[in-house]
Amino acid sequence: MRIDLKGLDAQEFEEWATSQGLDKYRGRQIREWTFKKLAVSFQDMTNLPKDMRTLLEEGASLSPSETVKIQVSKDGTKKLLFQLKDGHYIESVLIPERDHSTLCVSTQVGCAMGCRFCLTGKHGLKRNMTPGEILDQVIQVKRAMNEPERLSNVVLMGMGEPLANYNAVTKAIGNLIAEDGMNFSHRKVTLSTCGLAPQIKKLGKHITVNLAVSLNAADDITRSRLMPVNRKYPLKQLIQTCKAFPLPNRRMITFEYILIKGINDRDEDATRLVKLLSGMRAKINLIPLNPLPGLDMTPPTMERIQHFQNILIEHHFTTMIRQSKGQDISAACGQLSGEESE
Repeated sequence: MRIDLKGLDAQEFEEWATSQGLDKYRGRQIREWTFKKLAVSFQDMTNLPKDMRTLLEEGASLSPSETVKIQVSKDGTKKLLFQLKDGHYIESVLIPERDHSTLCVSTQVGCAMGCRFCLTGKHGLKRNMTPGEILDQVIQVKRAMNEPERLSNVVLMGMGEPLANYNAVTKAIGNLIAEDGMNFSHRKVTLSTCGLAPQIKKLGKHITVNLAVSLNAADDITRSRLMPVNRKYPLKQLIQTCKAFPLPNRRMITFEYILIKGINDRDEDATRLVKLLSGMRAKINLIPLNPLPGLDMTPPTMERIQHFQNILIEHHFTTMIRQSKGQDISAACGQLSGEESE
């Protein structure tokens, strides 16, 4: 089986090159072609001898997945369906902003977390993705863009729970932010988690990245109803872990809060949220619930959402209402399924 080069770090590139009978510097050259020049094949690597390129093609791969479908929303959002080598499907979402673009990438095929408001979890977890498969989403999207420099932000918020695939995800992030990798700023890379407290603690010691926590309720009863993970890592443990998470100057943890009519959108819910996050360097993203087939919950009115926001702002929390993009192509938060039939 051919090795997936996108899954190797800098040292492993050199070690792989020497295992092929090449000098270490050839490994560095191949790494540059892979992550900076976004080579499609070894034949693109023109500073390598032709016979070497042919030899490398027999033992290594630069394409762990294939783009099989692209849907474009009326707001410009693009949803990409990728087929992995074993036939599984995953999705990524490219979101255009005024002066840049953000790519939302998947980290697992499916998800085991079972959050009630998320379609991905309804299909269960099929398997973890490899570091190369995670990075390949960024590379393929960047390669296809007319202005690839516009892609400055990456969020690990697609299919799957990133921290449940910890080693592969952190390795992919390492290549994403490395100067000799894809050279994204760590300020522009965000990992979103449903709240795996031990892995959050480990992440803070391991790598510098923006942390977003899917909170969605400020009491254990409601949160456990919405998110089964809360039964294992309840709010007290989660918040203590977040308070200890190392934050560079002026950085904050983002808490994502999906608003659901009659369940977590009342004034008392906002007051509990204020109390829960008191004293933290936190900002809050309010996300109106996105529609899912068969879901017996609905979003609140915009008037209620704005009232909820005002309570948080009055208590000096930076609070944004996140407008859902790509809803008409099922590309919004919680709508990804990785189904080929879509």
